[in-house]
Amino acid sequence: MLLYCIRLYGSISTMKTKYVLIAFLVIMAGMIGFGVFYRETFIALLRHPAMYNHARFLHIAAVTLFFANAVVGILWEQRSLAAGNREVILHTYNTVSFLDSRFSSPLIILSVLGGLSLSLGVGELWQIGWLSVSFLLFLLSGIFWIVGDIPTQYRIKQSISCLKPEDQTLPDELIRLLRLRWWISMAGVFPLVIAFILMVYKPEITAVADWFR
Repeated sequence: MLLYCIRLYGSISTMKTKYVLIAFLVIMAGMIGFGVFYRETFIALLRHPAMYNHARFLHIAAVTLFFANAVVGILWEQRSLAAGNREVILHTYNTVSFLDSRFSSPLIILSVLGGLSLSLGVGELWQIGWLSVSFLLFLLSGIFWIVGDIPTQYRIKQSISCLKPEDQTLPDELIRLLRLRWWISMAGVFPLVIAFILMVYKPEITAVADWFR
């Protein structure tokens, strides 16, 4: 029965996650298309004084919540692994995965949209040191998640689907994958910490556009 519930939950969760991700991809495609075909209108809209405060609030709130969710998820997973309880570990992983797909995904879009909107008011993105480096670090964090976390999560879900109801403990391979995911998450959060510091203190550093000149 436990195995059936795990598989049923996994299939439903995966299906819902696909719909959520598809919806966000459609939104992103719509914004990109609007920016490409109506560039002047798009820029004028983002540069409107009333939009600046909205964009700043949107960016600060989205970045803070995204960063906090990532950090809390890492700590929660580490605590569950330290407890060693099968049900606690599975519940924690399913909850963190749920939050990653349903909560973090829209926050990423809002963070990028708000950040790019604010950048129009301060100058060229790649010509400003702290801004260009922060954006690059944000992209680097995304690469860690895409290259490392997504394949690992796929293997974790496969391992969970093979669990037997009579098993009292989780297999060593699954525990190894969960610990690996923890390190991948740490690698993905570290660039965000630096980007957060740069966003707040705005130090005078060399812009990305000048790195290879």
